[in-house]
Amino acid sequence: MAIDVRISVNGKEHENKVEPRLLLVHYLRDTLGLTGTHVGCETSLCGACTVLLDGKAVKSCTMLTAQADGAEVTTIEGLAATWKPNGSNGHGGLHPMQEGFWEKHGLQCGYCTPGMILTAVALLNENPKSSESEIRGALSGNLCRCTGYQNIVEAIQYAATRMQAKAR
Repeated sequence: MAIDVRISVNGKEHENKVEPRLLLVHYLRDTLGLTGTHVGCETSLCGACTVLLDGKAVKSCTMLTAQADGAEVTTIEGLAATWKPNGSNGHGGLHPMQEGFWEKHGLQCGYCTPGMILTAVALLNENPKSSESEIRGALSGNLCRCTGYQNIVEAIQYAATRMQAKAR
């Protein structure tokens, strides 16, 4: 028996009938066509499926779509649109975190990148002056098999500086 859900995704309202057992990651990818949210381990260990739910980082592979009913979800596709301070940043309107990953080479294959970026955004929204140790702690739920994390940490530190400067 399908249930009705109403979810704002990247600032756009969506109303759908979904199966009660439908995972949020499959709703985003299969129903809405937002394939930037990746399916990795399907057990919440890798973090590739991380999205923002009302501003908090959540693993969408273990969350039911029904649990997001009435919430605001931000995926990697909508992140730049959520960043408003002081106009463009020189990279086609990227969010400072996306810019940081670009500038500091915080990715290689890119599979984990959307989850890393959204986890980092949630961290800096909560604690804009996060230390390196706090950044590494926040990333502990996101796995990358390509890098040694140093460039990812540097990308987040770069973004933190940009976000603080633009918020003034």
